[in-house]
Amino acid sequence: MVFLAALFILAAGLVAWVTVRPLPQAAAAEPPPPRPPVVVVQDLPQLTAQLERWGGSGAFTGGVLVARGDEVLFRQVYGSADRSLGKPLALDSRFRLASVSKQFTAAAILRLQDEGVLSVDDPVCRWVDPCPAAWAPVRLHHLLSHTSGIPDLMARPGWGVRRVTPATPEELTEESRQYGLQFAPGTKVRYDNAGYNLLGYVVQKASGLPLQDYLRDAFFAPLGMADTGFEDDASDVVMGYANLAGGPTPQPNHNVSIIFGAGALYSTLDDLLIWERALHGGKLLSPESYARMIADHAPADTPPERGRPRRDWGYGLFSNSLGRRVTPAFDDRQIYHTGSWSGFRNLITYQPDADVTVIVLSNNYHQREAVFLLSQQGVAEALGRPFPTAMAR
Repeated sequence: MVFLAALFILAAGLVAWVTVRPLPQAAAAEPPPPRPPVVVVQDLPQLTAQLERWGGSGAFTGGVLVARGDEVLFRQVYGSADRSLGKPLALDSRFRLASVSKQFTAAAILRLQDEGVLSVDDPVCRWVDPCPAAWAPVRLHHLLSHTSGIPDLMARPGWGVRRVTPATPEELTEESRQYGLQFAPGTKVRYDNAGYNLLGYVVQKASGLPLQDYLRDAFFAPLGMADTGFEDDASDVVMGYANLAGGPTPQPNHNVSIIFGAGALYSTLDDLLIWERALHGGKLLSPESYARMIADHAPADTPPERGRPRRDWGYGLFSNSLGRRVTPAFDDRQIYHTGSWSGFRNLITYQPDADVTVIVLSNNYHQREAVFLLSQQGVAEALGRPFPTAMAR
């Protein structure tokens, strides 16, 4: 009995010590990585000459940044931030990212997976309740890889009205619940903004924070991305334009609320370089999650695209040899995403073998080919490949 009493007293003492001892302090957050000074850099002569021609003529309006590792090889902007005010673009101008935003939502899901909060193999119905019976086989993986079968916003009746009508994440989720599947999950790939809105909703349910707050706390603030966030009327995003009958015409009605998880972010050239360096440099996700982000998740029988080898469908990112679409062509694999919405056209691409990043942001929706060609000219010159002069036809 004496022995048992002694054991009891010892156990009680240990419990008390664990209860009252000071908790270990959390490790101090690492300071944001050093950023290169935001100054004009034009160390790529061929790209400089191309942009002086196009920028002067109005064939391109926007910003271009090319970097090899942390070294900026080119940084310059051309054209107007607001034609009505005579305000030129600046090196730190904020651009609407459109679908470039998808990689941030995908990274949020993967960060929550790394934290043990969820898994990309979770059923969507774990997080969306009530959940349509037809969605039972859909996993978060399917939403991330555009293979869910849930119809896109633009494939639904009434898209014209929805396009201009503000909505909350809850309203968009409720609307998606009304639809069945266009195909069995995992059997086809079809680009799907609605799927990324649902992922944004899942981030909110899993983290307890609005998507924009989670992205800020998890990524933007720690990285020092002070010029990146969700667009609203106070975001100081430059005006977007479209080439209509009367020339470049303002496009002020962005309504990014309806693509909150798929395309609602704004950013700058240098904030995006910080993001690219952190994401592809292994600073944001576990190696396993990053590998899954850039893997190809399209079904094996996915056909070629417009007569060309199809892209690899990752999570918020694609991979392909984009240089095959210009002339002279080059074959280097690139990890990339495009974006287009309400007056903007963008392409951000990363060549992993040489650690080259190219960011092209345009505030003119109808400069698609210019944006693409400039991106490949930047990649080619940074890699020492022959300088492309035109799109391949």
